[in-house]
Amino acid sequence: MSRSVLILVTHLLGVGHLARAAALARGLVAAGHRVTLVSGGRPAPLIRVEGASFVQLPPVHCVGVDFRTLLGSDGREIGEDVRQARIDAILAALASADPDVVVTETYPFGRRQLATEFRTLVEAARNRARSVAILASIRDILNPPAKPSRAEEAEAVLARFYDGVLVHGDAVVTPLSASWPTSPGLERILTYTGYIADTATPVEAASSGEILVSGGGSAASLPLYRAAIQAAALADTPTHWRLLVGHGVAAADFEALMASAGPQVTVERARPDFPALLAGAAASVSQAGYNTMIDLALAGMPAVVVPFEQGKEAEQRLRAECFHALGLAGIVREADLSGPTLAAAVETALARPPGEAPVLALDGIAGSVRAVEAAAQRAEDLAGAWTRLDEALAARREVRLWWRDDDAVAATPALDRLLALAHRHDLPLSLAVIPAAVLPSLAEAIAEEWQVDILVHGYAHANHAPPGAKKQELGHRPAAEILAELGQGLSTLRSRFGARCLPVLVPPWNRIDPTLIGGLAALGFRGLSVAGPRPAARLHDLTAINIHIDPIAWKQGGGLVEPIQVLSQFINALEHDEPLGILTHHLVHDAWIWSFLERLFERLKNHANIRFLPAHALFA
Repeated sequence: MSRSVLILVTHLLGVGHLARAAALARGLVAAGHRVTLVSGGRPAPLIRVEGASFVQLPPVHCVGVDFRTLLGSDGREIGEDVRQARIDAILAALASADPDVVVTETYPFGRRQLATEFRTLVEAARNRARSVAILASIRDILNPPAKPSRAEEAEAVLARFYDGVLVHGDAVVTPLSASWPTSPGLERILTYTGYIADTATPVEAASSGEILVSGGGSAASLPLYRAAIQAAALADTPTHWRLLVGHGVAAADFEALMASAGPQVTVERARPDFPALLAGAAASVSQAGYNTMIDLALAGMPAVVVPFEQGKEAEQRLRAECFHALGLAGIVREADLSGPTLAAAVETALARPPGEAPVLALDGIAGSVRAVEAAAQRAEDLAGAWTRLDEALAARREVRLWWRDDDAVAATPALDRLLALAHRHDLPLSLAVIPAAVLPSLAEAIAEEWQVDILVHGYAHANHAPPGAKKQELGHRPAAEILAELGQGLSTLRSRFGARCLPVLVPPWNRIDPTLIGGLAALGFRGLSVAGPRPAARLHDLTAINIHIDPIAWKQGGGLVEPIQVLSQFINALEHDEPLGILTHHLVHDAWIWSFLERLFERLKNHANIRFLPAHALFA
């Protein structure tokens, strides 16, 4: 099935980001998809975008490592008029492309200075009438976040808007965790596509035996070019050196390089036949950008890399170290760069005996295409599941719901977030509190929360099941001992919360020895809540109100259950003629669970026949 894909990319220094996005676009076009490539960096004449619709935004760029200052085509810092013009053009491209999939290159892992326009795009895409899959596209290694909060912010955006992350690398060689903090939730949405290598057109080597020096498209490579000219003059052999200077290097700097070059050095602008020149060279000298390192891996020749490290940039150094460990390149650190050090490194590289090239996953274009296609299908399937839930809800005259959250013991940031969620949607909430662990701060946190009821969550939430059995507190011990604890637990919570503590037992892990149920009423309990359809509305003089929908993937170690499965839980639960319970556990929620709950509660608002009931009404 042909899909429409919109890719948004802005390169600020070199052209690597655009080159990778363009290669992905060409791969999607070759697979029969319609692609709109929106570029926000400066025009790059050597980048091929054939087959795709190309949208050039008012271009911006940076100088050096000052990524906070965005310069326009006139070399001045851009103003709000340029920013708004870029956003308008992005939204126009979205409307024109009508995409099934939106791909943002680097964002939200970077491009903070352009966050407004990226955020505008993903919000607009998410709010479209039909399903749109939203993916982030990132290189194998990122520049590590300067603060932990940066990673947390990125994760919050991913959880709220994104369906997945395409990591254009190999998890065996460079897992994302090597350069970026990854939580279990983030790991679950990563797809390692393999490295983006344009291998569609065979390269015919232009055999020259030269030392080929390349530095990407920006002026950041000037120190490398200058050192290469010095190294060529120091070399013991008459080998010719060729410097390919990117178009981002100013004319004056380019002319200065030509003037300082000796007879054994050719200085020229970057050429479109770079792959052929590289394949025929004796050795390569370059920085350690993503595309450059892939070119080196494809060429399989002696190489020296000088990773860009200005302004605390660590991405190229990390990549260089990974590829060096594979035997793919020697390294000269930027701080050690000079004519002599570079000459020595090249001599060492040339003397290294040819070895068997390591096997790298260089099928990243095909892997990315498969991931994009799968994401589009998943988005359609999820949209269908939401529609089926809406239809099932609308078919009922009345749907009674309640919300129970387990394991509360104290005031925490997670509890604050839970209460804020309840406030935003004006929902009553029942907190199942562990009596033996409860702290005074919990009572203080909910003192003014009049829509919050307190339930008794066992006694200490301690597992007494033997090895190999399912966890259980209320069982596997003498009944008198267990009932005494439960009576103490009810008394403890009544003393802490007064009348707000309902005499309702919520067994830890939703498990209780059936022989104990008959003794609960004598302790003062009036209700029982476990999981699944209830066998009857009354059990041993207790009102039975259960939970049926649980978004946490407990058997997989936590995180969000596949949303389609949660929605299926909900639809199936509607077949039971009883109040339906939504279960949460605020202390273990990740960003994806919070985001799903937000979306679920927002969706439920659309149904006038839904009544969210407080526990004190259900168990009255």
